[in-house]
Amino acid sequence: MLEQTKQIENGFKGLGVNASILRVLESLKLEVPTPIQAKSIPIVLAGQDLIGVAQTGTGKTFAFGIPMLERLMLNKGCGLVILPTRELALQVDENLVKLGEKLGLRTVSLIGGEAMGRQLQGLKRNPHIIVATPGRLIDHLKRGSVKLDDVKILVLDEADRMLDMGFAPQLKEIMKRVPQGRQTVLFSATMPNEILKLASIYMTTPVHIEIAPSGTTAEFVDQEIFVVRKEEKYVELEKILRQYNGAVLIFTRTKHGAGSLAGKLERAGHKVAEIHSNLSFGRRCEAMAGFKSKKYRILVATDIAARGIDVNNIELVVNFDLPDNSEDYVHRIGRTARAGNAGKAISFAMPDQGKDIRSIERLVNKKLDLTEISKLEQANMRPTYSRRGSTMSFGWANRRGGRGRRR
Repeated sequence: MLEQTKQIENGFKGLGVNASILRVLESLKLEVPTPIQAKSIPIVLAGQDLIGVAQTGTGKTFAFGIPMLERLMLNKGCGLVILPTRELALQVDENLVKLGEKLGLRTVSLIGGEAMGRQLQGLKRNPHIIVATPGRLIDHLKRGSVKLDDVKILVLDEADRMLDMGFAPQLKEIMKRVPQGRQTVLFSATMPNEILKLASIYMTTPVHIEIAPSGTTAEFVDQEIFVVRKEEKYVELEKILRQYNGAVLIFTRTKHGAGSLAGKLERAGHKVAEIHSNLSFGRRCEAMAGFKSKKYRILVATDIAARGIDVNNIELVVNFDLPDNSEDYVHRIGRTARAGNAGKAISFAMPDQGKDIRSIERLVNKKLDLTEISKLEQANMRPTYSRRGSTMSFGWANRRGGRGRRR
């Protein structure tokens, strides 16, 4: 810990980053490395394989992008970055361009939903770094439009999400096509057995670093769960939206639910966009760009987009529906409280979802503030409750101001 603190205090120069990249970082006003950058950069610069456990919003792109760029400048060859979603791939590509364009870096993004012609033109420019989603990269490999023989460094980002989304066969095929002597860097928010198995097969004595325990939520997120009946959710959401002035990200369980909620909010006068897999890629990009530029204050999303949203200064995340998988809760609320900022996460749970709440609490290793919202609140009462099996039953006591809290 002391060594890491010294590295952070000495800035990127203390991590061994060369002068030309340091000047770029200065122009981007990046002087102090994040903990994941302080730990990762020296290891990757040394040419070692790396497994990093870290949440989104911790600075992972530059944690692998800075040393990747420097090693490619010294050793030639190309880099390959694999990510689970189109949105995330585009954001990583955008950040790598910011880092390397002044040094002559050429990148190409190979993602589904985008015209092949544009990608083929990008490949003809002999890019230094390929950023790709697994499915589209396989398409190019089958067409013969890309070869991976010259890959010197491979990055698997959000590896757990790629496996969750069923990309294991594609990853296996890609691994057959890259040189055995490559350097491999793997980042994951969680560390299930499937990731460890992947590492044992395709990595060489990797260094394992962990910025936060698997399942840890963002440090500065204030988390709260509201217990509401289904018919109360929208009314309560409107109350919450009146209490917060900044950007709001709302998660729903289904694509239909996202579209329905976005429409309702728009009819109520809110500036809102939606993002889910039923939309065309162009519409998803427009929604994301509008949310980033503050054209839309509210973005309603499904879990397919949870890890592809890289927007700073989101004040509030609302889980309008609890996720099916408790690990998705961590990824959802990780959209706020980024880069050291504070943030708020409010989740709606129905009275029969006690089991889901306990699953989330076990994963994040903490008891969450629980508030019961009911029309009985109008009678100036506050809720108390007891747990019974997988449901919660509620009793009532006189309120002394504020919402009811767990005892």
